[in-house]
Amino acid sequence: MLTLLEQKTQVMESVINPALITETSDKTSKNKIQYINHIKVLLTILVVLHHAAITYGAPGGWYYQQKTTLLAVRFPMAILTATDQSFFMGLFFFLSALFVESSYQKKGAAKFLGDRLKRLGIPLVFYSLILSPILNYMVEHYGNGQHYSFIEYMSGYHHWVDFGVLWFAAALLIFNLVYLLFKTVPALKINLSYQLPSTGWLLGAGLLLGLVSFLTRLLFPTGWSWQPLGFQLGYFPQYIVFFIVGIIASKNDWLNQLNLKQGKQMRGMAWVMVLVLLPALFILFLMMKFPGDYFNGGWNPIALSYSLWEQLTGVMISIALLSISKFKWNNPSARLTGMSNNAFGVYIFHPVVLIGLSLLVSSWAVDPAVKLIVVAPAAIVLIFWLVALLRKIKVIRDII
Repeated sequence: MLTLLEQKTQVMESVINPALITETSDKTSKNKIQYINHIKVLLTILVVLHHAAITYGAPGGWYYQQKTTLLAVRFPMAILTATDQSFFMGLFFFLSALFVESSYQKKGAAKFLGDRLKRLGIPLVFYSLILSPILNYMVEHYGNGQHYSFIEYMSGYHHWVDFGVLWFAAALLIFNLVYLLFKTVPALKINLSYQLPSTGWLLGAGLLLGLVSFLTRLLFPTGWSWQPLGFQLGYFPQYIVFFIVGIIASKNDWLNQLNLKQGKQMRGMAWVMVLVLLPALFILFLMMKFPGDYFNGGWNPIALSYSLWEQLTGVMISIALLSISKFKWNNPSARLTGMSNNAFGVYIFHPVVLIGLSLLVSSWAVDPAVKLIVVAPAAIVLIFWLVALLRKIKVIRDII
């Protein structure tokens, strides 16, 4: 019979890695976190949509791009990706951090470290040594018309440390190692007991985080990445803070203190930020004819305004999503549970499917915006189905 701590830890760890889901008799504990697993599915789908939008018109870098020239289409794409970027990866770090403490308490330092190296390290090695060469070859051969064999391509290949989208796993592994250092070195022990901040405090924290992001981007503008890890350091203030807050939230039971009223308030403010203030900022940018890189960073009003908008919006959406889902989206669902189990695998393998479909329709004589409407939903359906098949193999299921 599992102890209560083991039951709680195994259920909670499913959010970090779907492969850690196990059966438990504690049905009440399972039901309490259904909404978190549902949010994980939503965030994973947003990742695929985000990269599909970048493929066909939104700002940003991706393996293969075929961008539309229609401003009427690129504008909403930019709104979508900017809104995604304001919260979705930070919220991934928050959800992952929620269950770090319980895992450490159950497993101890050595087993905790071994587990993280297995669950995060193996996918990193696999992506860098196997998936990255395949993806790059696909783009070079079928997208850029470089018609040489895979063997010929690999004979000159030198990007052996290329984590691609798994920069997230690399960062999460580093964050976990830092957490382990604080837990095992007595001199680094700190007090993590804090009350749930009020709405005012949360908004103030968002503004402060925006200011820190602005200052960080003076040195590391968005779009610049630290190679070979692929870290866009301009976004990392949010990732670090959200991870730390996830650990604090877990220790102080903040999720159970979230209320629906606060969530609805945050949702209303987020709609204003996304539908009014961000378009206004884009329009001001176009009217004033500022340089194209002003959004990326630098000592200018656009970079400052955008950083403040981004972090405030990220806080608002994250609180709204957690609070409202807790009350409105917490019912068990067999389909969503299955999708949640496969979410990490989808995150790993979605570039293969998305790039493959994009290349397949590359010669289709329609505007790229039409291709987005076709490719994005097809990629989501296909990748979830593919990962479900892959996870029928036990050695894969034990890792992802």
